[in-house]
Amino acid sequence: MLRSSPSKMPFTADAAAHQIQARNAGNKETIRRGALMKMLLSSAQTLPLYVGKSPGAKPPPLCGAIPAEVTYIAKMGDMVAALVKGSEEEENWILAEVVQFNPTTSKYEVDDIDEEQKDRHVLSKRRVVPLPLMRANPETDAHALFPKGSIVMALYPQTTCFYKAVVNQLPTTATEEYEVLFEDATYADGYSPPLNVAQRYVISIKESKKNKSQS
Repeated sequence: MLRSSPSKMPFTADAAAHQIQARNAGNKETIRRGALMKMLLSSAQTLPLYVGKSPGAKPPPLCGAIPAEVTYIAKMGDMVAALVKGSEEEENWILAEVVQFNPTTSKYEVDDIDEEQKDRHVLSKRRVVPLPLMRANPETDAHALFPKGSIVMALYPQTTCFYKAVVNQLPTTATEEYEVLFEDATYADGYSPPLNVAQRYVISIKESKKNKSQS
């Protein structure tokens, strides 16, 4: 699974593309990877659409861009973004599934969604970001979407990792996706060409202390 670029270099879309191609070299791996990507796409497309019960009703937390409440605990089986340490101590935001939450330690147990990794992680709440449970309808609840220009974390297409991106275009219908620009040092303006990412996989960015100190 794509985790980060080689030699601890900053993530680039070009590096992602090369790693995806390398991963797809084996037929069995291609089938497994294809099935996983199909499942993630289906999960995003079938995410319930919020419909207000009365005129002027406000979308609840975890609808579109609206974050979870501070006290919220993700349930078993929920998908989340999880900040984990890799083999070389680098930190990456990965797509994971909640196994359980321990109220005594205030820590989650999560499983890497990628079957190839099959890693289980024990993480504090601050390292886990719940994904939206409902899609926001741009035609009725546009305020529940990230504004254009917002800095977010988005799932890079055909991978199970989240990377920093800028919202370039908002969805205009309930079935459309965001158009985002991923940070990419190989381009003159520092961003990748536009890529589409479903509402479910675009969330508020949480920068680690290490990243903040480097910025």
